[in-house]
Amino acid sequence: MLLSMACFPAASIPMKSIGPLKFVGPEIQDALFLPLATYEIPLWASVRRGARVLSLAGGLYVNVLHEGMTRSVLCEAEKAEELVPILAELETLRSEMEAVVAQTGRFVRLQDFYHESVGSLLFLRFEMTTGDAAGHNMTTKAAEALLNWMLIRFPKLRYISISGNLCTDKKVSAINGLLKRGKSVIAEALIPSPLCTRLLKTTPLQMAALNTKKNLVGSILAGSTRSANAHFANMLLAFYLATGQDAANIVEGSQGFTYLESRSEGLYFSINLPNIIVGTVGNGKNLPFVEENLKALGCWPDPNSPGKSARRLAAIVAGAVACGELSLLAAQTCPGALVAAHMRLERAVHNGT
Repeated sequence: MLLSMACFPAASIPMKSIGPLKFVGPEIQDALFLPLATYEIPLWASVRRGARVLSLAGGLYVNVLHEGMTRSVLCEAEKAEELVPILAELETLRSEMEAVVAQTGRFVRLQDFYHESVGSLLFLRFEMTTGDAAGHNMTTKAAEALLNWMLIRFPKLRYISISGNLCTDKKVSAINGLLKRGKSVIAEALIPSPLCTRLLKTTPLQMAALNTKKNLVGSILAGSTRSANAHFANMLLAFYLATGQDAANIVEGSQGFTYLESRSEGLYFSINLPNIIVGTVGNGKNLPFVEENLKALGCWPDPNSPGKSARRLAAIVAGAVACGELSLLAAQTCPGALVAAHMRLERAVHNGT
């Protein structure tokens, strides 16, 4: 199904639906317009160009590899030696822990837990599935129940905090890149060389070389934490605002990798987003423009298939990021192109054209 292009007011933030972008893969086989709310007007044109190229290349393959929202708790014993038997016993009590979590809500389920200790401090990072919700409140409520259960089960432990920062929520961290948070998504496409030349005004070789020198080497020099991309955050913020998401989650969401190769067929292009935190139920989703956008994207929750609409939305987020990332990198291979485009498009807006 091809959805028509439309514009909607997102409070005072300009918003347009850009595309269409053709999706292929297990989550979506459709052509969709992407709602983006932003003050950076050139972003619309950039995403539109990326969407056109990727669609003409046969579509963007997107897959949600993993999902699980996290919350960490912090407790303490008198001595580190007291933590060793507690951790050993916890490993045998997974079924009890799962039951504790399940009692806190219909859709929240414990998937796994991870621990770190520093001296007598014990940090426990719980990972849970949360249906169609982003899961901040659901996981916090479930983590509190687990913490209370632990304090009764292990009297040598005492409460320190409901959040021990090992989650890690809305902060840059290595652990989220390693263990993931929210939805982990990969997107890829193979773009024939003629398309690169005609629409992106560049070549696969130039694109791959730029990605290595800018995104990879440049990010290493900058000390980036498990991240090498040009501007994931731009598309994430615009999409999050348009679909009623917690915009602060772009902090961990913008961590990810862009990977390019020049091949005989053309340009292999891919992005990895390990920390996409989105939901189709919860705060912000009852706003009229949000409802309209989610329904247009086919992401309205179905009570008979909990989690399906949120996974679809995460895949669409990756599509928006891929379009903008591809287009910007292409522009940066052409001297003067990026500045000229920004000046032309922003002046047109200021002049009312």
